[in-house]
Amino acid sequence: MTNDQTMSIDFTVAIPTYNGASRLPKLLEKLRQQTDLDQISWEIIVVDNNSTDNTAQVVHEYQGNWLVDVPLTYILEPQQGAAFARLRAVQEAQGELIGFLDDDNLPNPDWIAQAYTFAKEHLQAGAFSGQIHGDFEVEPPENFQRIQAFLAIREHGSTPHQFEPQNLRLPPAASLVVRKKAWSETVPSRPTLTGKLPGVMIQGDDYEPLLYIYKAGWEIWYNPDLHTYHQIPHWRLERNYLLFICRGCGLATCQLRMINANAWQKPIIFIRTFLGNLRRVVLHVAKYRNQLKTNLVAACEMEFFWGSLMSCFFLFKKYKI
Repeated sequence: MTNDQTMSIDFTVAIPTYNGASRLPKLLEKLRQQTDLDQISWEIIVVDNNSTDNTAQVVHEYQGNWLVDVPLTYILEPQQGAAFARLRAVQEAQGELIGFLDDDNLPNPDWIAQAYTFAKEHLQAGAFSGQIHGDFEVEPPENFQRIQAFLAIREHGSTPHQFEPQNLRLPPAASLVVRKKAWSETVPSRPTLTGKLPGVMIQGDDYEPLLYIYKAGWEIWYNPDLHTYHQIPHWRLERNYLLFICRGCGLATCQLRMINANAWQKPIIFIRTFLGNLRRVVLHVAKYRNQLKTNLVAACEMEFFWGSLMSCFFLFKKYKI
């Protein structure tokens, strides 16, 4: 196989990155060490989401000494937001399967091979993800497992199963594998939720494409044989950052629930989301009233419940429903 853009590609590794110059080398080395790929043609696309560091230079240096049979492509996506970077990756990908890796998400040596095998065995899986383990720079706080999902750490056991999109039980975009056909035929060309931006609190950009894929009849699966490690620097365990993330995830709740809803269902969803989260806020305050300033995990849960409650008003303001 030659480095020819017309060749058939089975699998695309898509790496959205923003100011990832210091993180990309470790990830690219992990990809260089992938195994059991003799029968799989693959490529790597690095989507630079308008970085201000030397991300482009790092990728160009790797291109000069990369695997002969594996194209390594650099693409600049100036529209800020992880959702736009992922959309651009799908547009540019040549593979039937697209595996997203954040620049701080390190895969096991068999990650691509395991993903390819699972996709061949589960033909109705429009998307799937695996186990994402935390690689912590410092020890996380007590009971951190209760909120680790907000940092895209997911460990759902050793049995494959389908996620529950109708309950917003879905995998994050980090370490997500999608079929290009499923995404291209169902996900709108402009995202509603863009991801973290300066002055933008609302998250949910990971889930939005998956809800469209699910609505079209595809299944969303968990594959326990896929393992990646999410590098968590010390600052991501600081109180202000965690509260910001948890609140932002909550603020997307009502908008996400509306994506697959019929018009007559939307008022019901609005009322259920409001009342359900009002109840959770009241019960959480009653239980942790004197601990919210000292118990970081409880405070983060409170921010998520409060954000989910406020998501109804964000939606009301945006759509005048």
